[in-house]
Amino acid sequence: MSEQIDLRRRRFLGTAVAAASLGAIGSARAQSGKTREVDARPRSQASFGSIKQIDAGALNVGYAEAGPGDGPAVILLHGWPYDIHSYVDVAPVLASAGYRVVIPYLRGYGTTRFLSSKTFRNAQQAAVALDVIALMDALKLKNAIVGGFDWGARTAAIVATLWPERCRALVAVSGYLITNRTANLQPLPPSAELGWWYQYYFSTERGAIGYAKYRRDFNKLIWKSASPKWDFDDATYDRTRRPSTIRITSTSCSTITAGG
Repeated sequence: MSEQIDLRRRRFLGTAVAAASLGAIGSARAQSGKTREVDARPRSQASFGSIKQIDAGALNVGYAEAGPGDGPAVILLHGWPYDIHSYVDVAPVLASAGYRVVIPYLRGYGTTRFLSSKTFRNAQQAAVALDVIALMDALKLKNAIVGGFDWGARTAAIVATLWPERCRALVAVSGYLITNRTANLQPLPPSAELGWWYQYYFSTERGAIGYAKYRRDFNKLIWKSASPKWDFDDATYDRTRRPSTIRITSTSCSTITAGG
């Protein structure tokens, strides 16, 4: 990171709300250069407004946006099996603090589509990070505060590592850090391996059929197991329960196929 980065930016913190959302606390610098207090109490709104679309790299990316267009950029990345609605309550908080908030559907989710049917579908960690850089280029964002949870946290960490000049600050809440694929080959004790059952299950034909048949139940189970103390209601869950375009293949759990 450049030494020119304003260290007060690092007061931009995320709080995990059921491992699914970021919240701004403390203070944020307004466009005038003054500091003002930000009301960080949780909001509740049914949805974002209209979803925007933009061609970026291999994708046509669907994203929600809030806040002033000339404000400091914040990119918020969701995880699996969540989507952009994980940030529906925090976006107004950041927008009111003067940030330009961009919340994209990651590849395989929502209205994000591949531009070509010939593009290989995969969810390798570097590929998703490259999607973020392509989106920043398309939106003409020189740099941004990048935050995320679950897969989104790992993606944010990779952006900060490989493109430090594009990342003004990093907020990584829960989930994965950058994966050491060599170390990943080493087995864990059974109690730890049990936590990753879905990665193995979804790599089988039985898992692909099971997920297609019981997608709602699987996703809700992951929500509960990932956030055992979160007593979310059906309305909150249903915000991200619309039919997904993801299809899990049996060849690799790091491979996804999306419609379009």
